[in-house]
This record gives sequence, C-alpha cells and structure tokens, in this order.
Amino acid sequence: MSVVELKTKPTPIEAQVLVIGAGPCGLFCAFELGLLDMKCHFVDILDRPGGQCAELYPEKPIYDIPAYPEISGQDLTDRLMEQIAPFNPQFHFQQMVEKLEKVDEETWAVTTDDGTLFHTKVIVIAAGGGSFMPKKPPIPGIEEFEGKSVFYAVRKREQFKGKKIVIVGGGDSALDWTLNLQPDAEKMTLIHRRKEFRAHLDSVNKMLIREHEGALDFVTGQVKELKGENGQLTSIVVEHKNPETKEVSRTEIECDVLLPFFGLTMKLGPIANFGLNLHENLIPVDTEKFETSTPRIFAVGDINHYPGKLKLILSGFHEAALMSRQAFRYIYPDSKLKFEYTTSSSSLQQKLDVDDKSAKKQA
Repeated sequence: MSVVELKTKPTPIEAQVLVIGAGPCGLFCAFELGLLDMKCHFVDILDRPGGQCAELYPEKPIYDIPAYPEISGQDLTDRLMEQIAPFNPQFHFQQMVEKLEKVDEETWAVTTDDGTLFHTKVIVIAAGGGSFMPKKPPIPGIEEFEGKSVFYAVRKREQFKGKKIVIVGGGDSALDWTLNLQPDAEKMTLIHRRKEFRAHLDSVNKMLIREHEGALDFVTGQVKELKGENGQLTSIVVEHKNPETKEVSRTEIECDVLLPFFGLTMKLGPIANFGLNLHENLIPVDTEKFETSTPRIFAVGDINHYPGKLKLILSGFHEAALMSRQAFRYIYPDSKLKFEYTTSSSSLQQKLDVDDKSAKKQA
C-alpha cells in the first residue's frame, strides 16, 4: 500500500496592499496609503528596510531630499520608519516575490520564495533597480550545495547552531554574521583573501579579539573546492598565496555550512515574469496613477518608466502620493475620495498621533 503525501497550501495573509520593496520610495507608500486608511505589507529580499540606502550607502550623504541639506541613507530610512510607524505596516524580510496569480477580478495571489502566500487587492512594485541578488563565488559545483549547506543569507539562525561554519568575505555582512553566529557554532572560520577588510573597524577589532582568544579562526585565502555528498558539505579546500614568494599552498577545512558574502548585485528577477509590458527592464506606467499595463499593479521609484522620468527619491515620493489615490478607488470602490491637507485636517492628524507627539515634545 503506497502512501501519498498531500502538500497543504499555506494560509494566505490578507493584505489590502502589498508593496514589493522597502526602499525609501516603497516606505513612503505606507504613509500615503495610511492617510487614506489602507494597510500594507512589505516584502523585501534584504534583512532590513532601506533598500539601496541601507545596503549600499548607509553613511553616504544625500543632498537632494527636500528640507534636508544633507542626510545619510540610514538616517533617511530611520526618519521614514518613524513617519510611517502610526500606520503599523507589516514587514516580511529576506523574501523575494516568486509567483503572481490572479484569484479573481479583484484579488492577486502572491507567493514568495519561502512559501509565504498573500492575497491582496493592490500590488505596488517599488523594487528600485530590481532585486538584490547575491554575487556567487566562482567555485566549481557550488550549485549542488546551494540551499542545503551553502547559503547566501541567514534567514533562520537556529539552523546553524552546533555547526562547523565557514564564512567567506571581508565586508560588513561577513564580519557581522561571524560575530553573531560564532557563540552558537561548534566551530567558526572566517576566510578573506587578504588581511584588510571593508567592514567597520569596530567589527574587525572584535573579530580579531575573538581570534586571539581562540573562539574562531581567521584564514587568508580563497575557497577553491567543495567536498561532500548529496548537497551536504564535509570540507572545503582553501588556496593560499604567499605575497612575497608567490608560493601557492592549499588547506582543507572541515565545514558543515558555507556562507559566502561577496556582496549583492541588482537584477530584475521574477518581476520580469509578471506579464507586465517592459521597457529596457523597466516598467512603463501612466503619469496620472502610476499604474502599469495590468490593473491593480502599480510601480513607483526607479523601477518605473515614463516620458521625462527622473530617477530621484523625491520623484518616487510624488509617484507614491498619486498611486495611493487610485489604490483607494480599488480598495474602497463605494467610498468618495476626499482631498485633505495634513496641516488642517483633524482626522489626518489623529491618524498621525499629532497630539501625542506634540505632548512628548513639550514634555
């Protein structure tokens, strides 16, 4: 007698609006939507909000944000998070939208790469230049181990407990995860091709202290070979090159899990398969509603295209404002859309907790 295993579908998360991308333009959508009583969920492949601002230039000054002569990418993200807090948006990080299907004339089913399912009335694509995709190291046969013992992101820390972990890279992600995962690892090894790092000096110093204490190993070199079976690593081979003699040697290191952090690159990813009309890997929209060729799907920020488009954050803010008004018509088809100013509307100020904020400032 054979047993058939039935796969149960995940219970869908009901979302009025699903925003794909949690960069500055995406985050501001939560504000404009919230003013019109629409709740939104975010999906982003990164592990925190901010998009390019947080990932590529968190400390780099930005000079063209209105009212801020100078503001860093991280500060801008923090301010936006503070601004949208009254609307309680829900975030689903380290996930990428993988599948888009129509449930009925008013509802989309959206599935992420980890199986999370959303039912939503409106989709807003705010993916910047596309999804951040990991840069993969040029190691022969690495595909066999991906998703089993080679990972490009840490999504569930628990799965790495008690493992022999090897992290490769010299940036902030490599150093941060080396420090964070080391206490629970059976053995932690950090590999970088040289002794100089691109990470924060504080993180580098903490890593070197733990190395001196014997809590982890730091190895200079490059991973050249993976050993194991059925997707499970048993060891890796590291090549070392003496900078003075140019002599090359190899070392084999026991390894259960390999985490290569070689940075990220931008790709359109699964969005290219959503059935939208594309223009040179950008999504054409109208300039009245910033809606795509498919009803109920919008695009704001650098991902969209229209005559005269400027790839500026402030342009994305404007697009989010107009998008939200058409989204309101889809979410509340029987309600009248009323235009109000936050400076004079008591109902909008109530949504923003203005009285509470003023009281805190006076205190």
